[in-house]
Order: sequence, then structure tokens, then C-alpha cells
Amino acid sequence: MAFAPSPIPSRTQYVLEAIKHDILTGGLRPGQALVEAELAAHFGVSKTPVREALKTLAGSGLVVMSQYKGVTVRTVDADMARAVYDVRLLLEPEAVRRAVASGAPLDAADEALRRAAGAEDPAERSLANRDFHRALYLPCGNPLLGRMLDEVRDQAALVSTVAWAAVPSWEREAAEHAEILRLAAAGDAEGAGRAVHDHIASFVERAFPQSPLISE
Repeated sequence: MAFAPSPIPSRTQYVLEAIKHDILTGGLRPGQALVEAELAAHFGVSKTPVREALKTLAGSGLVVMSQYKGVTVRTVDADMARAVYDVRLLLEPEAVRRAVASGAPLDAADEALRRAAGAEDPAERSLANRDFHRALYLPCGNPLLGRMLDEVRDQAALVSTVAWAAVPSWEREAAEHAEILRLAAAGDAEGAGRAVHDHIASFVERAFPQSPLISE
């Protein structure tokens, strides 16, 4: 689990970010057991910060705590993917529409798009993909809406990691991202919102064709 985060104020946060990174980039696979003692030895910390980090990850939906199985990386199935992406489908197009209508800067989204295009491995591309979407929806003018999307962001990234490993679709999604950014740069708020909607819906249709989204 190679990871070198930036200096941070607490051991718990360090462990949290390192485990999250490995989950979202495929270093830790869905269903894999996360043993406190092993993680503590790996990170050179006591079990307390590991335990706290795992609790936080459970709260964000990336791991599951079970009395019998212990802590495992959350598995991804069609129902889980549908639920997570349905929330995105309901909220993200509107957030992007509002952000574009307000004239929010697009520099961060453009930079993330360039990083994704130049990525040398799936992990780097996945992180750039997350940054692209967040850069578009976060300046929506409603902090609560932004936080709600942030709350499902990690689970959506986990779904993407699993889906991309099975059915790579980077090129198609990169083209869709470029079109979303083009519409946003043109100030077409409605068009950008529709493009985001179609982008999210088409991903689930490709990755989990047997599970139509609830909000469709």
C-alpha cells in the first residue's frame, strides 16, 4: 500500500487518507479484510488512530464493519452503484447548472481534464476524474448541496474503480468530460447540466446494464 501523503496534523488523518487512497485506486480490493493490528504495523502507529480512521471510512461508506467479519472494504454491486449514482443524478446536474450560470471559474476543471489526459496509470486518472467533477459542482452557490455531493463522492469513486477494471471506458468518458467543459466555457448552463446528467446515466447503463436508475 504505497502512499506518501502531504504533512498532516494527526496520525488518524494520515492513516485515513492512506487507506482511502488505496481503496479508491484499487490497491485494496472490495471485500478485502482490514485488520487493525496489520494496518498499525504497516503505518507505524498504534491501533487507536487506525480504529478511528476505519470508523470514519465506515461513515463515508467505503468500508463495512461487521461483528463477525470485522472490517472489510465495501463490495460493489448493482444495487449499491444504482443508489450512489442516483443521488448524483438527482443533484450534480443542478449543481453544475448553477455553477455555470453564476460564471464560476473553470480553471480547476480544465486542469483536472488535462491531468486525466496525461495520466500514466489508472490511479492517477481516477483521481483526476474525481477532481474534474468536484471542480464543476462545488461552486454551485449552495454549500450544503456541495457537501451532499462530497458525501457520495468517495462511494462513486469506488464504483468507478471497480467498473473501469472490468469495462475500461476512459476514452469515451474523456470525450464526455471535454464536451461538458466546452458547454460550461460557452456559458451554456442548461446544456452543461444536461450533459452531466447524460454522462452519469450512461456510465451506469454501461457498467450495470441490468440496473436502471431510480430517477430515470
